[in-house]
Order: sequence, then structure tokens, then C-alpha cells
Amino acid sequence: MLKSILSSASVSAATFIAALGLSFGAQAATPDFSTLAQPVILSAVIQAQVATLGLKWKVGDSADYSMSAGFISGSIHSFVREDLGSEIWVQQDMDLGFAGKQKIEILFDKATGQVKKMLAEGKEQALPDASNMEVVDQKEDQVLVPAGTFKAIYMKIRDKAKGDVQEAWINPQEVPINGMIKVLADSPLGKVTQELTARNFAP
Repeated sequence: MLKSILSSASVSAATFIAALGLSFGAQAATPDFSTLAQPVILSAVIQAQVATLGLKWKVGDSADYSMSAGFISGSIHSFVREDLGSEIWVQQDMDLGFAGKQKIEILFDKATGQVKKMLAEGKEQALPDASNMEVVDQKEDQVLVPAGTFKAIYMKIRDKAKGDVQEAWINPQEVPINGMIKVLADSPLGKVTQELTARNFAP
């Protein structure tokens, strides 16, 4: 199954990285830590499943992550908050220690897996542009995180305009919501690292 997802993911890898939610708002008047949100929008993987299965996330699905970026460290609790029938809300509660707390909300189209809206503390955020992204490596891999050792799809993506590199390890079979296990990403605050610490599939 992972092998077939990996094969399908190559078709829409640009969509995957465009939806990572790690672009920084350079014009923000105050610090906006939505850029550190766990990359919940995994269209490359989602699209490989949606074609035949639809978006099967359930209210109560959740995943917890440790997060660090430069001088900031904290945790993220990601969970499926609400099922509207044709759409579904995923929420991420971020605790960034001295930097404060923030709520991120992402609205998905269940039929297509596409993101319709992303909010940070109630303010709508622009999604990154896929056109500058290229996949420089992808393979099946294994990764160790606080939650355990997982087989995974590894993807390395580069922003052609800025040169930033992002790496992700994914297994949607074993990790709720989007399958994200680990992320390494360049950012203005330094290297962003996110690792799975706990997971729960709703009954």
C-alpha cells in the first residue's frame, strides 16, 4: 500500500508541498506562528487515496507532535474537530512555550481532499504557491520518533525561488489525519523540526 501511495504521490508532489502550511508571512505586523503549524495538508498522499476512498478522517482522530524552530520549542495537538458532511475541520492547538499559544484551523473538502481555508487565530491565511516547488528525492524509508519506529514515505522538496528545503516522513496507514510522522523544514527562524509523540484513531 505504501509503495502504491508513493507511486501516486509523484504525480502531485507540487500540490503536496504547496499545502504544507510552512510559508512565512513577511508582511505580518506581529509574529504569526501559524507558519510552524504541523503540515497537515498532504495532498500528494491524500489524492492517492481520495480517488477511491474519499477523505475518511473521523471526528476524534488526533496526533500530537513535539516542535522546535531556532529558539522556539513546544508541542502541537492536531485533531479532527468537526465533520460538516461535505467538508471537515482539522484544528491544531500549538503551545510554543514563552512564545505563547495559537490555534490553527484548516477546512478540507472531503470529496477531493483539497484545502478550502486555513485560519490562524481566526484570521485567514494564504496557502503557499506550488509552482516554485520541486521534488528532489522520494523513497520508502523508516524513521524513529518519540512515538516509535515507522515505515514511511520520505519526500524532499526544494523551493526553486528561495532555495528552502523541506523533508517529510509520512505513513497515512498508521498515523491519523494525514500520516505525518516527522518534518524538517527551512524557515526564517531556523530549521523547523516536528516529530510524532502520540496518535489516536477514533473508533
